Amino acid sequence: MHWGHKLTISIIAFVCLMGFMVYKAMQTDFQLVEKGYYQSELKYQQVIDGNNRVNNLSSHPQVTKSGNRILVQLPEEMKNKEVRGSLWFYCAYNEKLDRKFNLQLSSNATQELDAALFESGNYLVKMEWVSDDQHYYSETKFGL
Repeated sequence: MHWGHKLTISIIAFVCLMGFMVYKAMQTDFQLVEKGYYQSELKYQQVIDGNNRVNNLSSHPQVTKSGNRILVQLPEEMKNKEVRGSLWFYCAYNEKLDRKFNLQLSSNATQELDAALFESGNYLVKMEWVSDDQHYYSETKFGL
């Protein structure tokens, strides 16, 4: 085989390899923590203040599993109060496992969720709520 043929085959093989690498790179799924992360970062002081308010409460919010139910318990100070907010079960390794809920607390500041809605794994439960015009924020690790 002539050296010119070897060079041509090498260049063609290199171009094919590069084409394959570009194709694979284009197929990669990039998962962001949040779609609107820039807007979230602009409001981060509100998260810091909310976390400080939670630290001043008698206890931190609790997330536990009991049978086929997941129980979310807010601190005693939230009992019998009007509370608006959200729960975000954030799964760091797969955004398809993330679950978001509106807070719908009972009079004793608890909310029950069906465990069948979740895949097993580790979650970071991000709780954000407003009570008496005060913003609260808490993050709790939860394994299922």
